[in-house]
Amino acid sequence: MAGIDLVPLVDEGLGNSAYLVDLGDGRALVVDVSRDLRAVHAAAARRGLTVAFAADTHLHADFLSGARQLGATGGTRVLASAAGDREFPHTGLRDGDEVDLGGLRLRALMTPGHTHEHLSFLLLDGDTEVGVFTGGSLIVGSAARTDLLGPDRTEVLAREQYASLQRLVALPGDVAVWPTHGAGSFCSAPPGADRTSTIARERATNPLLAARDEDAFVDQLLGSLGSYPPYFRRLGEINRAGPPLLDHDPVLPSLTVDTVRARLAEGAVLIDVRPLARFAAAHIPGALSIPLRPVFASWLGWLAPADRPLIIVRDQDQDVNEILWQGLKIGYDNLIGELDGGLAAAELEVATTALTGPEAVEGVRVLDIRQRPEYLAGHLPGAVHIELGALADRVDDLPREPTVVMCGHGERAMGAASLLERAGHRNLTVLEGGPDDWAAATGRTLETGA
Repeated sequence: MAGIDLVPLVDEGLGNSAYLVDLGDGRALVVDVSRDLRAVHAAAARRGLTVAFAADTHLHADFLSGARQLGATGGTRVLASAAGDREFPHTGLRDGDEVDLGGLRLRALMTPGHTHEHLSFLLLDGDTEVGVFTGGSLIVGSAARTDLLGPDRTEVLAREQYASLQRLVALPGDVAVWPTHGAGSFCSAPPGADRTSTIARERATNPLLAARDEDAFVDQLLGSLGSYPPYFRRLGEINRAGPPLLDHDPVLPSLTVDTVRARLAEGAVLIDVRPLARFAAAHIPGALSIPLRPVFASWLGWLAPADRPLIIVRDQDQDVNEILWQGLKIGYDNLIGELDGGLAAAELEVATTALTGPEAVEGVRVLDIRQRPEYLAGHLPGAVHIELGALADRVDDLPREPTVVMCGHGERAMGAASLLERAGHRNLTVLEGGPDDWAAATGRTLETGA
């Protein structure tokens, strides 16, 4: 292990890790890289490396793979499961196949469960099993979800996941575990700081591996599954067909106010990426609030339509390239431009949304839009719960009365308020902070459970 130069490339927003391995001869292997290849290119350039191999463990649902782009523009050899039926040039691997990396070897291990065609890649130095890229099979403290191919396949894949984990934990205890999905991933990773592990540590600490038998494992895994963004249902097929190639660095054109008005009349949607307080103070009516931060891509994919043009409103100090790439890596190629000069330069009507502290919550209807596990762990007494991702389908069912919208800090709550305002709701206030702030300010106790 000491001789392997492996660099994790962590996407904090999606909760994923890609990996770059220096092969020792000026070439590199990368595993599970997204379409946003900036970190890969930077890491390779720092070491003077050429990316010779790009391996994908599975047909990703939470991001578009960058392997096809590397193969088409950099001469990279793409390695992937033969069972994935990918429609672009690649080397299709089956169980037990090996690829000579020039000293190191990569062995394909068929580990279905997260997807039907999932491979893990065992890295060998001579005959020594060094580490295994486990993708969405064995992950730190858990295993990735098995419901992405539909309810009729969920239990079947969960049982395959059980067998796959049993196969992986039969590897020697000192073998490193390099998963793709980690804390923050909607592919069902538990919270925690560690993104890599070892076989021995997972045997000792992974709760799923402590299940008494296959049935108990299936019940435990399926019982842990929460919701996931709707774009997860599209990206697997796009990755199979091959993500569209980018022939130049993307740009976000500036659009005049008149052009923005015209595009909005044709069905475009405004995405306001400014910070919470800036949106609250003034925003264009109908704009969706999705603040630019590491998790921007997930919430863009959850709240914004993928089939309508999107126009960005940003502050001038916000990185336009980051906005673009976060959209592009989840297949949002429909970002058509930004409002020239931002809101300050616009001759457009503006609206405001009130912010409040915990003291103003008493006696007012509270809408908590956090994820279900967050709500169950502790919420304000009497708070109504609807996950933000489900809110768009419920806006017409909600009473039009004064409401405080809340999440854990305020950013998601402002997104919810903007959805409600688009649907005609008024008298909305967003809580700055979350339930812990309310409990600390009021001295009252949060409720737990449903």
